[in-house]
Amino acid sequence: MSLVVQAVRNGTGKALRRPEWITTMATIDVHNLSGAKVGTLELSDEVFGSVNKELLWEAVKHYRAAQRSGTHATKNKKLVAGSGKKLWKQKGTGRARVGSVRSPLWRHGGTVHGPQPRSYDYDFPRKKVLGALRSALASKLADGKLVVVNTFELADAKAAGTAAVNSPAKSPVKTKAFRAALDTLHVEKTAVLVEAAASDNLVLSTRNLKGVELVGSSEVHPWHLLRYELAVFSQAAMEKLQATLVASLPKARTEEVA
Repeated sequence: MSLVVQAVRNGTGKALRRPEWITTMATIDVHNLSGAKVGTLELSDEVFGSVNKELLWEAVKHYRAAQRSGTHATKNKKLVAGSGKKLWKQKGTGRARVGSVRSPLWRHGGTVHGPQPRSYDYDFPRKKVLGALRSALASKLADGKLVVVNTFELADAKAAGTAAVNSPAKSPVKTKAFRAALDTLHVEKTAVLVEAAASDNLVLSTRNLKGVELVGSSEVHPWHLLRYELAVFSQAAMEKLQATLVASLPKARTEEVA
């Protein structure tokens, strides 16, 4: 893929060129966990294009609504504790009529129209989620907060895994070593790690790291990319996600960009 995006012909026959800042999005360096550059990865212009802030807001709003447990509950007149006996006769006492101590008008009575357990989730088009994911990736790349590594497997972890076959008592999990690898990649605050198929060793190595979350390439959401300062993708995860996002685009749009 060349640095200059192919021109798209308009009605007058003149070639239209994308803004110059998109030309820097053609490739991204691929590093290993030691911080050394080991190659480059071509980025699709259909994925790493413009940023739709409104769509990002809608996607994050839906994600956070779906995450709500909705377990809030209040007791109405039927559920609150208390006798159901009528306290006094309806007429002749001069007092206000009342049927039960559980009346909402009374102290310790039931609650009227209080919140009840429910789901806050609602339907959200899949195309919108994928569109927001493209915008989130483009935003991360434009901010210089996107990192691609060839693999998340540590060299010493592989060696320890070989030793663990002969000695099952030893565990190949090295959380401290993985933390050191993230420091090499300049992960100073928070980061989301995206892997195509996470191994058990990778899950165990990252689950106790503060400010670090591991998600699969098929589970990553725009909320993850916006919440964490740095997004670290494995090369396999980026290629798989990029292919999915390109395939989800309308055919007319892919033909124009091509």
